[in-house]
Amino acid sequence: MKNLLPFRHKSDLSEKLNLIPFPNNIAWNGSIIYLDRDGVLNIGSENYINSPEELQLLPNVGDCLVRLRNEGYRICLVTNQSPINRGLWGHEMLEKIHDKLILDLKKQNQEAYLDLILYSPYTPYEDSISRKPYPGMLWAGNVIINASELGLSPYIPPNMVNNLASILYSEGVNSAMVGDRIVDYKAGIAYGIRSFLVDADIGLSHVIDRILDKNDKGDVLH
Repeated sequence: MKNLLPFRHKSDLSEKLNLIPFPNNIAWNGSIIYLDRDGVLNIGSENYINSPEELQLLPNVGDCLVRLRNEGYRICLVTNQSPINRGLWGHEMLEKIHDKLILDLKKQNQEAYLDLILYSPYTPYEDSISRKPYPGMLWAGNVIINASELGLSPYIPPNMVNNLASILYSEGVNSAMVGDRIVDYKAGIAYGIRSFLVDADIGLSHVIDRILDKNDKGDVLH
């Protein structure tokens, strides 16, 4: 397993987030919802989403994000994007795809926000801690969101694995990982939070009621 750090949409990992206030000035509940992208927010493809034009949101995902925000959750997108290191296209194309994602979510619901977008450009053969099923992107999301809530610039050391005890913040008990594939589930379990698998034809709305049920401990796979 290699200490290859994740990337962040249009920002350095060390840049403080400009966090959008919650509705009605409610406080952050301390928990983060980590979302996979394809099959959760948008229709996935076995051949990847290769351009903004190919991105098509699943129904009601904007409303789901608003429901999470209304309950005080921060939301972090964590997506494997190996086409970059496979040489199919570059970081600039992914930026355009994610710009389209942000815009389309706002079209579904004006109050739909993603607090943070992280991605892993690594192929499976690179064995990066930042590629799901490893939890590196979730670790980074924890640091960036918590530090930013405190008004601090986040710091993620190059050797993230060996410094976890000193960089990770206490995670809210209702945090969750949501994805449509077993690698997403495994990343959440490795991180130690509730993990939900969705029907990729339905996406986030498939489990939104379960996420908001604080007694639901997530899926249990054997």
